[in-house]
Amino acid sequence: MYDENGRQYLDCINNVAHVGHCHPDIVKAAHEQNQLLNTNSRYLHDNLVDYAERLSKTLPEKLCIFYFLNSGSEANDLALRLARQYTKHEDVIVLDHAYHGHLTSLIDISPYKFRNLEGQKEWVHVAPVPDTYRGLYREDHEDPVTAYADEVKNIIEHAHKRGRKIAAFFVESLPSVGGQIIPPAGYFQKVAEHVHQAGGVFIADEIQVGFGRVGEHFWAFQLQGEDFIPDIVTMGKPIGNGHPLACVATTKEIAEAFAATGVEYFNTFGGNPVSCAIGLAVLDVIEKEHLQAHATEVGNFLMKTLKEQQLKHPIIGDVRGCGLFIGVDLVKDQAERTPATAEAEDLITRLKEKCILLSTDGPGRNVLKFKPPMCFNMENAKFVVETIDKILTDMEKECLNQ
Repeated sequence: MYDENGRQYLDCINNVAHVGHCHPDIVKAAHEQNQLLNTNSRYLHDNLVDYAERLSKTLPEKLCIFYFLNSGSEANDLALRLARQYTKHEDVIVLDHAYHGHLTSLIDISPYKFRNLEGQKEWVHVAPVPDTYRGLYREDHEDPVTAYADEVKNIIEHAHKRGRKIAAFFVESLPSVGGQIIPPAGYFQKVAEHVHQAGGVFIADEIQVGFGRVGEHFWAFQLQGEDFIPDIVTMGKPIGNGHPLACVATTKEIAEAFAATGVEYFNTFGGNPVSCAIGLAVLDVIEKEHLQAHATEVGNFLMKTLKEQQLKHPIIGDVRGCGLFIGVDLVKDQAERTPATAEAEDLITRLKEKCILLSTDGPGRNVLKFKPPMCFNMENAKFVVETIDKILTDMEKECLNQ
């Protein structure tokens, strides 16, 4: 990225410009379709069908119905409506510190927001984040998967005692605002079993982490294993490389229950010809430039070099991630794992002065979050880690001098 004076910055956090800022293939696809036709989605157009077909090839077969929208918030709001119409239930289980969007319906299911606003609604239930570094059940627990899933089971049982019924378990496939968390494999399967038994559905929010970012899979929920398939998947941010585009994928059964109301779902701009042309171009670039394999290669290198820094700098408590979705948890002390909030803020400020854009997340605002455009390369990764090393060394010297 460049500022108004032409100064160049390395972007380590923009997961919206998925295949790179102003990628020429994306710009070309938008321009050419704009010259031909752009209109609302009451008019039939091949791009809409072609794009749905292409997306369907990346997903499990049962996720075969697609709704196109303009933002991740719209997608998550629709997912909530689908779940409630299908189950005839109201209540939603979410993870602590979750963020699912800016609409009123989504603020209500986002502890990250509602704890600072009007508080928790009666129909919202909050489960602990399956964080094995600083969560309830950590890396030394004999079975954190079952322990965290049982927390959800207990919430369901408690809700039932109060006469509440669960419509959905709504979760980011990899919690981002919660601190770049990688849920242990098998957790989703066990939670889905409890939720399905309660008559609810499982919604995987892929808005931050979909489209090959995790490297070894196209979708982050696939990290849980081949035997796991959500009932609804939502997509946004990277889907259009900066163009407003989003999608909800679901099953025929859920879509039919939604249509049975007789009230049609219509979105004026969702799935318009230009948006779908851009969506197709993004998929083309991911495939043509082998960005999924690239995310694995560069991500593995970045993880390796960051873990080397962990041995050198005591402030680095944990390095976790997959592909180009990585979190570095900064701590004041290794034993207590107290969030190093001020130090993390100081580090990202100094990085910006060195023309590197990085930011923090997590409840303690102490987790460095890496989710760069997918063209982020080995040279970029090496430069960032070397700069972090120099800055942390300087900070340690300053601390000793004080």
